[in-house]
Amino acid sequence: MHVKISRRQAISILAGAGVASRIITPAAAAASESLGAIAAENGFVFGAAAGPVIDKDFAYRELYTTHARIVTTDVAMKMGTIAPQPGLKRFESADRLLKFCASNRIPMRGHCLVWNEWVPAWIKSMSTAERRTFFDGYVEEVAARYAGKLQSWDVVNEPFWPGHKAPGGYRLGPWYDAFGAGYVRRAFERAALADKKTKFVLNEAHTERDDDVGRAIRAGLLRLVDELQDAGVPLHAVGLQGHLQPRYPHDAARFADFVHALAERKVDIYITEFDVRDDTFPDDIPTRDAMIADTGEKFLNTVLRIPAVKMVVAWELADNYSFYTDAAKKKNPLAERLPRPLPFDDANQRKPLWFAMARAFRNAKKA
Repeated sequence: MHVKISRRQAISILAGAGVASRIITPAAAAASESLGAIAAENGFVFGAAAGPVIDKDFAYRELYTTHARIVTTDVAMKMGTIAPQPGLKRFESADRLLKFCASNRIPMRGHCLVWNEWVPAWIKSMSTAERRTFFDGYVEEVAARYAGKLQSWDVVNEPFWPGHKAPGGYRLGPWYDAFGAGYVRRAFERAALADKKTKFVLNEAHTERDDDVGRAIRAGLLRLVDELQDAGVPLHAVGLQGHLQPRYPHDAARFADFVHALAERKVDIYITEFDVRDDTFPDDIPTRDAMIADTGEKFLNTVLRIPAVKMVVAWELADNYSFYTDAAKKKNPLAERLPRPLPFDDANQRKPLWFAMARAFRNAKKA
């Protein structure tokens, strides 16, 4: 997503955010402090992914109880966490987050049952027959354990990656190796045997990109939704991750056409992993924050006006817990410039992106 913005424009955006924060009336002050409340008032659900850090960082945890109206697991329900080794499955992390959500009356999304990435080595070393048996048993067992306890499940994550050169643009991996492209349908069917209550979601990345990769994934996703629906598979929503990457081109009109095409399939649409990658923006923090806010607001202004879009989930809430920050620190522990992709900074303070998101929710108010 390519965004050009001058320093004068950046200052203007920041000033607008500041004015927006100052003109709120006392009666609206409490609601204005909660991004989740602002979204809900305008017909949307806002929330965020949460990692185990909320168990020990109490100030950060309070951001979730204040702002999130839904919580997604980041790694707690991935196969690498639940089945890191042969034997008993490890549900402690997922159960702990579910308990947190239940105690605060926040619905939880499961992410993700099946993904061709982050599969433990011991599973990859299985024979094809063993992998097929494990796949069926795993999907049914995990889906059954959380049946009726989740708002939705990302049953299959990121089925496409054109760079792998597989037929249909599918992502290669142990499940594709075991079943071919049919693993997607199989995952939904097996999950449905165990859980009749939860909304099932097909989650995908990179659809915002208006390049060969993004366009190929869009086409593949539309085709796959058609195939699943023709097969009678329970598919209730499609997740578009929304990791905005300004290094790639973005065409708002063409992206809106794609989202409308999805909506015509009669599925809900969730933005499931929203943030803004800022590594191509200037070092200057005020300018960078303004560009991040501008990028996020323009994207949300496009998608939130499409009635099928029901939800926006940020991938964490504060910059210091972003996976981009983790990657930057691993690359250079002494790095002075760190990513700022989220609505709160590392002191849990609202940033221009927070105000941009609030404006987008208000501007797209559902009738």
